[in-house]
Amino acid sequence: MINWFYDYVLFFSKVFTILIAISLLFLKTKKVSLKQNKLKIIDWGEDFKNYSITLVNSRYNLKKINQFINNRNNKNYYEDIPVVWLIDFYGDINASYTPILTELITSILSGAKNNDEVVLRLESCGGIIHSYGLAAAQVDRLRKASIKLTICVDKVAASGGYMMACCADKLFAAPFSIIGSIGVVAQVPNINRFLKKHDVDVEILTSGKNKRTLTILGENTNEDKVKFIKELKETHDLFKYYVFNRRPKININKVSKGDIWYGIKAIKEGLIDKVITSEEYLELRSKKAKIFKLVLKKKLSDIISKKIKKTIARFLKLSKIGDI
Repeated sequence: MINWFYDYVLFFSKVFTILIAISLLFLKTKKVSLKQNKLKIIDWGEDFKNYSITLVNSRYNLKKINQFINNRNNKNYYEDIPVVWLIDFYGDINASYTPILTELITSILSGAKNNDEVVLRLESCGGIIHSYGLAAAQVDRLRKASIKLTICVDKVAASGGYMMACCADKLFAAPFSIIGSIGVVAQVPNINRFLKKHDVDVEILTSGKNKRTLTILGENTNEDKVKFIKELKETHDLFKYYVFNRRPKININKVSKGDIWYGIKAIKEGLIDKVITSEEYLELRSKKAKIFKLVLKKKLSDIISKKIKKTIARFLKLSKIGDI
């Protein structure tokens, strides 16, 4: 018993030491970062101008940069060079890459021409509804701006990932990539009976009848479950409408039961437009257009902070509610 207790204390002391070390490293990195950057006030209008200049710098020679700065509204000097802007999106359950995607799309919109093309290499199994709803809305900005958008899926675009993918003018996928999963899922553990068994009472007080439906600690009634299922169905209907509005030729009732398809099968259902890998497509486009990949580099402090938040979230997260 003593040995077990000793091992137990030793283990948690090691964990505590590691967490302290990571925290100190993070604080030190953040302090250095602040010293380097100090206070920076960003003029959004000037940012757009700088984005435009950067894109033009990639497209044209330095002499034409001066022309662009002097008269940004005069586009007569533009050469008719097809350009493909290449960006990537790697989706986790929270669609954490969305802020970077947003900034990349903003930079493209600030300087791209109508005959340009954006190729988005997308990889996502889906996740939280509102997170992927925002990510899809950002992708939709390109469509609304009448800039051709091609989305390539090499591995997976399922559920929330497909919500993003359906925004494309052309949607391509590798033969064995996973496509679809147009549905909504929720899972909620409930430990109310366990708490009652150990004489633990949980009081959940709300103002508003539907403020809380299902709960982890309290007792879930049939009425609560019916209400929750109704909310899931409403979310699913919105998902179906969103997809059908962007791909009207598909049989939405057939493909929106939560099933998945491999690329070679998905094309038969109208979920994609062509079976091809991103590398193959880009190779074909490179023969007729310039291809520029846009990347945003994150600060080390941001990376460390994100890792710590993810670690904490894994320990604290007890349920995943309303995932797509």
